[in-house]
Amino acid sequence: MNAAVRAVTGAQKAAQLIAAMSFAFAAHAGSRCAPADCAPGRASVARVEAVYADWLDAGSAVGTIDSGLTARVDGRGRSVWAARLRELTARLDAALATVDAAALAPRDASVLGAIRKGIRDSAPDVPAADAGHPAPGCADAARPGADLDTLQAALYACFEEIGNHIDFDGRPIVRTTALQELQQVADGERRKGLFLALSPLWLAVNGADTEDSPYRRMMRLNGVALQKSGASPIDDAAVTLGIAPPLVEQWLMRILEAWRAQSQGGPLEPWDYWYASAAASRELSPAISRASVLATSKRFFRDLGADLDRLGVRHDLDPRPGKAPLAYTEQIRIGRRVGNAWRPATARVSANYEQGGLFVLNELIHEDGHAVHYAAVRTRPAYFSLGDDLFFEAFADVPAWSSSEPQWQQKYLGSHAAEQSALRELFSNVMLDAAWSLFELRMLADPAADPNQVWTAITSRYLNIVPHPELSWWALRVQLVRWPGYMINYGLGSVVTADIRQRIRESIGSFDTGNPRWYPWLSAHLLRFGSSVDTAHLLQQFLGRAVSPDAILTQLRRAGSVQVPARQHLGQAAVEQSHRLIDVALVDHQRGHEADRALSAGQ
Repeated sequence: MNAAVRAVTGAQKAAQLIAAMSFAFAAHAGSRCAPADCAPGRASVARVEAVYADWLDAGSAVGTIDSGLTARVDGRGRSVWAARLRELTARLDAALATVDAAALAPRDASVLGAIRKGIRDSAPDVPAADAGHPAPGCADAARPGADLDTLQAALYACFEEIGNHIDFDGRPIVRTTALQELQQVADGERRKGLFLALSPLWLAVNGADTEDSPYRRMMRLNGVALQKSGASPIDDAAVTLGIAPPLVEQWLMRILEAWRAQSQGGPLEPWDYWYASAAASRELSPAISRASVLATSKRFFRDLGADLDRLGVRHDLDPRPGKAPLAYTEQIRIGRRVGNAWRPATARVSANYEQGGLFVLNELIHEDGHAVHYAAVRTRPAYFSLGDDLFFEAFADVPAWSSSEPQWQQKYLGSHAAEQSALRELFSNVMLDAAWSLFELRMLADPAADPNQVWTAITSRYLNIVPHPELSWWALRVQLVRWPGYMINYGLGSVVTADIRQRIRESIGSFDTGNPRWYPWLSAHLLRFGSSVDTAHLLQQFLGRAVSPDAILTQLRRAGSVQVPARQHLGQAAVEQSHRLIDVALVDHQRGHEADRALSAGQ
């Protein structure tokens, strides 16, 4: 999936699964449990885990049906699965209530903790919708008294109600198509018009950037919630990598500074950013039709030893009304032992593709990376997951980045772009993710900050983009409003992606044009563990050392120093606008010193 529009995966509770699960949690309190689970004494952890496995399967089936992919899973319709989910929710709740956690051995305590975490991760973010209480819509984001959950759900709805219906050239297009078209439209004024066609979405999210805008109210409420819970997406990312939290900001700034050093020419207007680095897409797009996208991804994974059809991966790639406004991957059923045999997980991929192109193909390969990850997990039900968010997002880009390599393009597309051109396009999108990561880090640190000013400071300094603090054009990613802090997994995840790709090449050789050892080797050494192994330890064992930004910095050097296209060709504003860069650059330079001072000696 293209880094500029990559969406959160189903493991992050895609909207359909939230809706499917919510009624069960609301209903379970009055349900009666099975006699076996209500028996006196302490329920065994094994019994709890068996019910939990069935519960995960039932919830996944309901979510799959509610997504619109199919009307039946394993021959059963929604009503049958919904009834089973209600029953299992009650049984699971009752079984958990009888466990004496204090009396458990460490291993059983770990299993119980993983089950409780899995239940929390699947819990609804908002109350169940019904006829009397409909789900929040985009308009609800403007209600002054809306609470955090309602605001986040309403802002998410804006990405479907508005983001899936961008008005351009007299026709509605989805947000993914709009961003890909910014790479393709040659006329500068028309490209600007397309960019500004996204403004209804920004206005719905952040209004006039006043303190009472929906996004700014949401971020203040989110800050209070994080403070109460003690949670921190930034700290979580640091734990995943096994680094001190201050290094998160330092690594992001180091990557962005390396990119800045290789970006020459005058400042770009934001509507020209995608076009300036997308020569490879424009060259190769004729070879990537909408009809060929899925077949190409399947062929590549088959050459990697991961046949998507044999793994049972299902795809739902056409836009339709009411469909989730983002690309994601979710399980249809979990991997588990049934009788004496192992039954692998199966997964589904959901996206909204109106056309082909390298942009879309990269995104689909990323999502199929999640799908093969699901199929590779081979652990007990308590630990069934893809692991930490940063880790599984980073892994999905391991195969996706191959689509920017000339050898891959020649084999799978029949022609290739120049290496620097292809890599420049890839990493311009990766750096945009890094910029969004830094944006989130700073907004989480100061939820009362002006998001337009924060974004302008970052993009003008590191991406050489003309400041437009009057535009909330940062509001292009649904993760920013639905799961604040999630973008850190993409920007910082590029460090892990580059490290994993380097380790694979060192261990089993090149894989950009296929390598049948790729999937079995990675399954055995990296993917099978679910959440049973601490991610920092897993990465240390896999890499043979601690995670380091060295590999991503090496890849950025491969992209080379490329002069941006001539100003007159891009239709940019006059060079006098460059003086607007000065103040915001100084602000970010000061933040760099602050990050350095926060580190102890030696870090």
